[in-house]
Amino acid sequence: MAALVGHPFSKPLNSAMPESYDEPRWYAVHTNVNQEKQVALQFGQRSIEHHLPLYESERHWKDRRVRLQMPLFPGYLFVRIVLRDRFRVQQMPTVVRLVSFAGVPVPVSENEIHALQNCLARGQRVEPHPYLQAGRRVRVRRGFLEGLEGIIQRRKNKTRLIVSFELIMRSVSVEIEEADLVSVNLDCGPDQDGRVG
Repeated sequence: MAALVGHPFSKPLNSAMPESYDEPRWYAVHTNVNQEKQVALQFGQRSIEHHLPLYESERHWKDRRVRLQMPLFPGYLFVRIVLRDRFRVQQMPTVVRLVSFAGVPVPVSENEIHALQNCLARGQRVEPHPYLQAGRRVRVRRGFLEGLEGIIQRRKNKTRLIVSFELIMRSVSVEIEEADLVSVNLDCGPDQDGRVG
């Protein structure tokens, strides 16, 4: 999933600027608090391609447990549009803005959006994680997340890949097989043996 360093927004922001207003790209949409699902519904009604990543969370209410579908990135979802149509998105009452740099909306890597969609579609457990930038960087070397980079974290005999989205300052974690990872040396590329250990 891409030439990134742990997140889809790792390239210099200027290099991510769209070359054409006619090419559809993915953009992060910032919404009002707790309005992500409502905005996604409005996008659907207006035939605007969008992606609202959700994860399952169990909540305890009095004498019962309830499973809820919660936004993976509270306050954000993604939309795929040509830039000249951005006002169709921005004019919705619960949309705050498209995430921008120097006033220009910054596209999100299509590969990372597809990886996120693949994870969720395959039932992979993806959860929010405190925003993380520092740590041992690794790359997925095979499987449907091949090419995705992030930070490795081991806990309770499980290995998780932490992927951070710099532009929206959010991270997610995905459980993964350690054998599917190779270490990344930011100066020289992958370690010589390429193994995580």
